[in-house]
Amino acid sequence: MKKFNMAIIGCGGRGRSLTLGCIQWREFINIVAVCDEYEDKAQKLADELVEKGKNRPKVYTNYEQCVDNEKLDCILVATAWEAHIKVSTYAMEKGITVACEVGGAYSINSLWELVRCYERTKTPIMLLENCCYGRLELLALNMKRQGLFGKVVHCEGAYNHDLRREVTEGKQRRHYRLLQYIHRNTENYPTHEIGPIAKLLDITFGNRFTTLYAVSSGSYGLKEFVKEKNLEDLKDVDFKQGDVITTIMQCQNGETVTINLNTTLPRPYSRGFLVEGTKGMLSEDNNSVCLEKDFETTIPHDWTPNYNNMDKYYEKYEHRLWKGFVPNDDHGGIDNLVFDSFFDSLVNNKPMAIDVYEMATWMAISVLAEQSIQTGQSIPFPDFTDGKWIFRKNEFEL
Repeated sequence: MKKFNMAIIGCGGRGRSLTLGCIQWREFINIVAVCDEYEDKAQKLADELVEKGKNRPKVYTNYEQCVDNEKLDCILVATAWEAHIKVSTYAMEKGITVACEVGGAYSINSLWELVRCYERTKTPIMLLENCCYGRLELLALNMKRQGLFGKVVHCEGAYNHDLRREVTEGKQRRHYRLLQYIHRNTENYPTHEIGPIAKLLDITFGNRFTTLYAVSSGSYGLKEFVKEKNLEDLKDVDFKQGDVITTIMQCQNGETVTINLNTTLPRPYSRGFLVEGTKGMLSEDNNSVCLEKDFETTIPHDWTPNYNNMDKYYEKYEHRLWKGFVPNDDHGGIDNLVFDSFFDSLVNNKPMAIDVYEMATWMAISVLAEQSIQTGQSIPFPDFTDGKWIFRKNEFEL
């Protein structure tokens, strides 16, 4: 098999875990360079690759020099959120295939530049939204495609994740989230929630989002956390980020979608995944499926005895990617599944499973939610396909 030269742009926690857990062991990939604005982070990753028996990659602190100096086939972009698009487009202009980590965008114009860059260069890019490869999410997708939910009417998702310690340790950890929570108030991390839902609703493939409306709670969680933990360096900080952001979207084909961001209150992790249709529903939070066909008479009002019944539906409707799959990474297997897909497309010159139009659409939610929260108004959703959503066929179906 041909060997592909790859560079890692962004060597923080996420870049390191993906490199060591999902990339370095693939024999057809040569990691020839690592790059981070903090040189010690890049040097640490280079050292770890040598410990894994790999050739020592060249270390850079400037991504442009890395892209220009190395003969690259592809890159991983795992930088801070605000650099994702500029690093990706710089590489795409050079004909280098991009695997881009997730996060929200900062302007609609930057997303149009990303789309136009792809349309001009035809350089592939894939958004690494690993939640699209979750076992539950793919079960729901498979069941929907078999018509088991009937007409899907409404979906919900969430990023419910207590990040108070991570955010407030931003200075020590040199982590970008701290400044985001100080200066912005928006749905800042939308793709974990919206990715699986967009796939299920065929967004950009015969369907599209038309409008968005978002509201924010007050910002109290981080302030109380700072006070309780006596974090002197943050005691006078005014965090703009609301504790709970609720975003509602309308779809062209009549569906509604609600997503929630909740990262600054004490709570267990959940993606709050919910699918409701005319023939039944699936709910992550009570780990159950409720299908009309499974009942001879009317569905009983008390569904609680059937909570945690998901296993029997996995037995019947497991998605092909999870049949016989043994989870093998820090996120229960979904990191390696998304890279399996990326590298399959790279090696075999196939369309990316999450393409540039989906990437721009999902990332736009951060910008639109910010505008909606500020104005109190519903915001029209841009069509990054320029009308192609009507005719687009999903050439790489999950």
